[in-house]
Amino acid sequence: MATRYWLASLPVQNSASSLWSRLQESISKHVFDTPLYRFNIPNLRVGTLDSLLALSDDLFKSNAFIEGVSHKIRRQIEELERVSGVISTSLTVDGVPVDSYLTRFVWDEAKYPTMSPLKEIVDAIHSQIVKIEDDLKVRVAEYNNVRSQLNAINRKQSGSLAVRDLSNLVKPQDIISSEHLTTLLAIVLKYSEKDWFSSYETLTAYVVPRSSKKLYEDNEYALYTVTLFHRDADNFRTKARERGFQIRDFEYDPETQESRNQELEKLMHDQETLRSSLLQWCYASYGEVFSSWMHFCAVRVFAESILRYGLPPSFLSVVLAPSTKSEKKVRSILEELCGSANSSYWKFEDEGGMGGVGGDADAYPYVCFTINIV
Repeated sequence: MATRYWLASLPVQNSASSLWSRLQESISKHVFDTPLYRFNIPNLRVGTLDSLLALSDDLFKSNAFIEGVSHKIRRQIEELERVSGVISTSLTVDGVPVDSYLTRFVWDEAKYPTMSPLKEIVDAIHSQIVKIEDDLKVRVAEYNNVRSQLNAINRKQSGSLAVRDLSNLVKPQDIISSEHLTTLLAIVLKYSEKDWFSSYETLTAYVVPRSSKKLYEDNEYALYTVTLFHRDADNFRTKARERGFQIRDFEYDPETQESRNQELEKLMHDQETLRSSLLQWCYASYGEVFSSWMHFCAVRVFAESILRYGLPPSFLSVVLAPSTKSEKKVRSILEELCGSANSSYWKFEDEGGMGGVGGDADAYPYVCFTINIV
């Protein structure tokens, strides 16, 4: 189930602590089922308003990309855990559950120096996520290649007798191969078994009487042996086909069989090794992507808040997790705390209001966008 958060900012009129207290009081009084947390954004380097406007569209596009990679890795984890029979693991960022990382966000100054230009920070995050996505594609392709080879072998071993590999059904003692005699393998429809037994000895002149033995059966077919003279084999194939019996080409070779078994064991081992390695990589990479995503979101809130409220930076950023039934009331509270004059300006987008900043924000007097942790 998806966990959805709102990341929002409100303009500060007097003091951030006073606004925070009023917001806490309103939320606890009117929508007590909505968790509320402060989202601490450091004093980032503003640059020029022109540079912020140029960055705004990039922030919207890059956010969709980063969020998509995050969800892609998470879905890969869920699939690998399901296939491996692993109990679903709580995903973490440096040992902290992702929900807690978001609600207790702390900027990583060592990784993203606050004095760096915002575009430089955004480009660094985007480049890192591109590299992780490329690495994911390579690792998944390698794992899927081995899995496809195994699936192909399993299909050959589990399909109907008309098409499946027979080598694991036939034992050395089932086959007679001498200077004069040979053993053929016949695939007989189950409803034709009586016909097979009444006719196989007389299909040609050189069939060994009572030589047919059933080796295996599935829901549709039965596998029988029949022993006859070498010189009569081609003629028997033709006569058997005319009666609706399929003669499968088969030559028992112990070395080939052993080689197939070794190949199967190697593929199974490789699949398990790659699956375990990919799963561990996904756990670690999801944490990296999520951490980078939250830093990106911090830059996005910072940039859009300045474009919305102006300079100098003076806003309160928060994380909320409203239930569907509480959304309308929460928005009403946020709008009220923005001040009536500012609210009316943004409220009527169709009547000349400015609408959202950054490409995906709705027409609210405050900055707000959704974070979906799927």
